[in-house]
Amino acid sequence: MSHEDEYLSVEAFIEMQKEETRDIIQALLDDGSDPEALYDIEHHLFAEDFEILEKAAVEAFKLGFEVLEAEETEDEDGHRLFCFDATMQSVLDPQAIDQQVAKLVELAEKFDVIYDGWGTYYEGEDALYPEEDDEDEEQA
Repeated sequence: MSHEDEYLSVEAFIEMQKEETRDIIQALLDDGSDPEALYDIEHHLFAEDFEILEKAAVEAFKLGFEVLEAEETEDEDGHRLFCFDATMQSVLDPQAIDQQVAKLVELAEKFDVIYDGWGTYYEGEDALYPEEDDEDEEQA
């Protein structure tokens, strides 16, 4: 669930994530992100064992998350890790995101993988990337 040398109980970790969720939402809103938009909330999960990560990914899918393809990476010490993102669309509602986090933290604990928080992208009229629908309209 978390790094071995920084182990927290599941409950304490979820509480820490609730604070982090509110900080992320506030930072997005402070930057002018659209409070009414739907956001792709990307939750990050890691494991040293690909087969275990794969089982966690299947379970995340069963919980209603879109599971992105697993990738291989290294931690800061050069150890090989496997990771995937579990995504779900949501407004910037802290309680809704808290529920997503709690489900995935419990999943991480069950499969002994690392839940590494969540992120999303700025949404607004001045966003620096085109929306898929806008690209389709421009090509027509």
